[in-house]
This record gives sequence, structure tokens and C-alpha cells, in this order.
Amino acid sequence: MKNVYRWCAAAVLAVAAPLASAGYFQWDMVELPPESGASCGNGSPYRFFVNRTPLSKDMVMVYEGGGACWDQKACLGEGKLGATNPDGIPPDYMKTINVAFGLVTPFNARNSPQQVQTQSWNMVFLPYCTGDVHSGSKVTVYDDAYPDRPRVQYHAGQANIEAAAQWLRNNLGQPAKMMLTGFSAGGVGSTTTYALVRETLQPTGKATLLADSGPLVPAPRNAAPEDFPAVKLHNTIRTVWGLDEPQGLVTRFAGLIDGFDPDNLGTVNGALARTYPQDRFGFMVFTRDTNFSAFSYEKFYDDIANAPDPIAYREALFGRWWPDLDRWAADLDGHANVDYYVPYFRNFNQSHCLTIIDFSGTGIEWAGVNSLSTFVDNALDRGPTIKLVEGTNNADFTQPLSPFMRLVKLLLQIL
Repeated sequence: MKNVYRWCAAAVLAVAAPLASAGYFQWDMVELPPESGASCGNGSPYRFFVNRTPLSKDMVMVYEGGGACWDQKACLGEGKLGATNPDGIPPDYMKTINVAFGLVTPFNARNSPQQVQTQSWNMVFLPYCTGDVHSGSKVTVYDDAYPDRPRVQYHAGQANIEAAAQWLRNNLGQPAKMMLTGFSAGGVGSTTTYALVRETLQPTGKATLLADSGPLVPAPRNAAPEDFPAVKLHNTIRTVWGLDEPQGLVTRFAGLIDGFDPDNLGTVNGALARTYPQDRFGFMVFTRDTNFSAFSYEKFYDDIANAPDPIAYREALFGRWWPDLDRWAADLDGHANVDYYVPYFRNFNQSHCLTIIDFSGTGIEWAGVNSLSTFVDNALDRGPTIKLVEGTNNADFTQPLSPFMRLVKLLLQIL
């Protein structure tokens, strides 16, 4: 049955409408047909964007970030922990202010002042509109906030990515080099769907993952929350996003990647490294990230949600976050093809995401690394693995933001 399903999905995408205005060095929209299973959270069509070049067979795929949801308000985009794009992806999304200011990385900006190798590659931008870190496969009805107006949420992130990958294979062919990257929710999604995309695209050259600020930390399903704080989040999303269901990612991983423990979502990192020993896997996050950590714990721990002041809030938050990061880094240590890079702080976006806008303020000075550029180039060029964590005892907080980053920060404050 699985092979029949895959053949049908491939056939549907093969005859899907071509790019509306296909060209080179421009963002062209691809709207996936409903027969593919692709959908935004509100049931509207899933759209992604392709920027091609005739000069390269290499491909970079950038997964957009933007929160997550497992309750009605968040799925409607309400509150500071709401999910982005609750009303779907407009056809002109690449021209909207959200993408223009901060949500496009140097990896898919050909003219970015931040020089990266992928600026000369074929580029794919995968918007985020399902509230499930690009990973879900379930339709869930939420009515906990507004019982008279239930939200029917299509957690179709997995289908979106798989259908997009199939479209790319059918229309652009096998890439040479391939890099998957994403920030925040996209950092999680680029990790969880890496094997699906790789098996579909079958790159002929080097394959690399660079996942920004979406760490899947260890959290055994039956662990005590005081020992593994992220377990409450992990067990919640397993249910509402359908991760354990027959076509859920956890179920599919059992036959797809080597050594994945279905009772511990955090084992996906090591399983990928074992399954694809020739590939390179890079993970990055700030120690003081108060955004991803809030999504991980705030709704599950009263001493965080009801903290009396900012100091108490940070103490309760980081009291969970830092031990989880320590376990995450320790787990990554055992793999020769895995890099991680954890600077302490950046005075932008609550120290959340290293790859948005540019890489200024991302250095680890005590280790002689001036910015994330070193880490990125080293992974793509297959240099010696880099495993660096910057803690309070060796942190350098004086690194300036670039002038462009300062301008964007000012504009975001005004807007």
C-alpha cells in the first residue's frame, strides 16, 4: 500500500501545473494540489517558492520558522507563543514584510552582504503555516478557547515537505550538492524531514543539514519532568500532531533511519548521523535563547508561566533549558559527522536564531571563531568537526551587530 501511495503522489505532482512565470533568478510560486495531501493549517493550498539558476545543479532548501501550536489560540496565531501564518500563504509571500525583515536568511538571498556558498545555488523557500514544525500528519479540532468557533487545524507539515520534495525531483531533477536548513520551527522541521527529502531527491554530491535554533533534545516518553523537562511538550505534540499514527513521522522513522528510539524524539539526531555517515549535520542555538525555550516549557510549568518578575522567569526557564541543552550536546558528541555551535547571546530577537538577516554577533571569541560563517563553511567543505559551547564563564557579550542588522532591529521596533 505504501508503494502505491507514493506512486500516486508522484504521478499527481508530475502532472501538476508548471510554474506560473518560470524563469531564472526570480522567486516563482509552486502551489501543490490537494491530491498530494499538502495544506496549510486552515485548509488552504500549500505554496512554496523556487529561485532557479542555469549555472548550478546544487540546491538549498530553507524551512521557515514561526512558532507552533497545540491549542486553539496558538493555532489562530494569538499570543506571544502563537503559530505564524494561520490564514495560509499568499501567492506574493516572498514580497511581504515578514519575509523582507528577518525571515529570509543569507542562504536564500542572492545579494545578501553576508557571503555564503548557497547564493549561487538553486534556492527553495518552504513557508510555514501548519503549526507543527513542518512535521505533523493529523487533522485536529481545537475548541479549548472558543468552543462555539472550533478551529479545524490541518497539521499537514510532513505532507507539505514530502510533496514539495517530489515536485522538485520531478521538475528540477537530482541536485548535485544539497543543503537543508531552517530556523526555529524550521530548524526542527529540516531535521525531522531530512531523511524524507534526501531519499526523494537522491543528491549526487554532498548532502548537509544546518539546523538553526530548533534543537530536538533528549526526552524519553516515560521520563519524569524534573529529569527531562521537555517531555511534557514532546508527549503533547505526539498526540495532537499525529506523530505516532501509522503515517506519522515517529512510525515512519522506525524503517527509515538507523537506531531511532520511538520513545525518545531526541534520538533522531544520532539516528540521522548513523544512517547517512557520509553526510554532515550541523546544529546551532544560543545559550540564552528565550524564544525556543519559552515554547518548550512555558505552557507546561506554572513557575515559568506565573513568574512574578523577569528575573524569576528567566531563572525558571533556563533552569530547564540549560540542562536539556547539556544533554543534547552530550548526545551529539558521540558522532563524528555532527557539528554543534552554541554561542551565548545576541542582542536581537531574544537571542533566537543565528541565521536570520546576517551572522553578526554570532562569534565565539574565546575559541577564535569570529562568526557563524566559519561553522557554515567548515560543514559544507567537510572540515574537522566543530563542537563548541559558550557559557557564562567564557562569554564575550561585546560583539556588535552589523549596520544592516541594527537598521532592521530599529525598523522592527517601529513597526
